[in-house]
Amino acid sequence: MKNFELQHIQRRKRSNRIMHILFLFSTMIGIVTLGILLVQIIAKGSGWISLDFFTHFSSRFPEKSGIKAAFFGTLWLMLITAPLTFIIGVSTAIYLEEYAKNTWLSRFIQTNISNLAGVPSVVYGLLGLTIFVRLFDLGRSLISGALTMTLLVLPVIIVAARESLKAVPNHQRNASLALGANPWQTILRVVLPSAMPGILTGSILSLSRAIGETAPLIVVGAASYIAFVPNSLFSDFTAMPIQIYSWAGRPEESFGQLAAAGIIVLLIMLLGMNLIAIMLRNKYQRS
Repeated sequence: MKNFELQHIQRRKRSNRIMHILFLFSTMIGIVTLGILLVQIIAKGSGWISLDFFTHFSSRFPEKSGIKAAFFGTLWLMLITAPLTFIIGVSTAIYLEEYAKNTWLSRFIQTNISNLAGVPSVVYGLLGLTIFVRLFDLGRSLISGALTMTLLVLPVIIVAARESLKAVPNHQRNASLALGANPWQTILRVVLPSAMPGILTGSILSLSRAIGETAPLIVVGAASYIAFVPNSLFSDFTAMPIQIYSWAGRPEESFGQLAAAGIIVLLIMLLGMNLIAIMLRNKYQRS
């Protein structure tokens, strides 16, 4: 009997070691691939990054081309999309988790929100074209693009926020209510601060997806070339993914290097956004 137990334990240990090696190997494949891509992009594009690259508009001459319009277009898009996504997404999650009763309608809404997270981005582009550009007559403007991107990433932040709210222990809610707080005060002062790290993690994931999307913006009508910086919500615009795609599609090698430089700038912008969100998340985790 003891020999059988020892053999069983040894088999489990071997199985555990095999799975550990397999998972480590799978992780290393992704890390090594990402590292190779980053090295190639930095090697190709770092020489093109200069002050002129940020102060010049796109041009048919590589040496005169820059990313100014696309950079400010992406900045505008994120400044509009981020607060809209956060406010609408968290408000929806609070309603579904804290106020909505367990009815067939609420379950139907929750199921469809989860399904919407997997819908291809080009479908959201068609939806934005139909609703914002044509129905609301906003035109092919910056606000149409921002609202379309908001629709794109809302399901991600709603699902993440709901899971974070659900993870807050009920005894915290009960203690707040027992001390005389009403439900909204309990949500605002007890539940939300506890759930905020998870909500901000969802925000990082959703905005990381939004900043790199191209298909919805092309469908909505973002320009591949403009020679001005957007100055209102109704201005024409372009974005960095579209500009990078435009450069990468040209046969000249210099434009491929410009595309690599644009990718570096886009990654730095993405990392900066993530850093701010992570700092806020850590602040709430400590409090």
